[in-house]
Amino acid sequence: VQLQASGGGLVQAGGSLRLSCTASGRTFSTMGWFRQSPGKEREFVTAIRGSGASSTYTDSVKGRFTISRDNAKSTVYLQMNSLKPEDTAVYYCAANPLVIILSQLAMARSYSYWGQGTLVTVSS
Repeated sequence: VQLQASGGGLVQAGGSLRLSCTASGRTFSTMGWFRQSPGKEREFVTAIRGSGASSTYTDSVKGRFTISRDNAKSTVYLQMNSLKPEDTAVYYCAANPLVIILSQLAMARSYSYWGQGTLVTVSS
């Protein structure tokens, strides 16, 4: 089982990036993104459950980030618009074969599989 994340890079503030995470080896009902900045703990960004009708975002990215999934490709996407310097972090894809209940979606321990991380740098 493997989660392969890609799409990170360097972008100016106000710009956009699209991250992808492709799962191989099994299917996952819940897929999400976390991020970690230097000196900070890993934090929840967003998650999507089931067919994609249910998604949740941390407050700081609402209205700017959009998570989506293509189950045929076993891939989840994170479209990031209006990027800010404070969005700079390593972004990690995470997944669970089961549907994680809403109250536990933001907990890293709810996810049993993790990708390798992709670096997003937003310059001011």
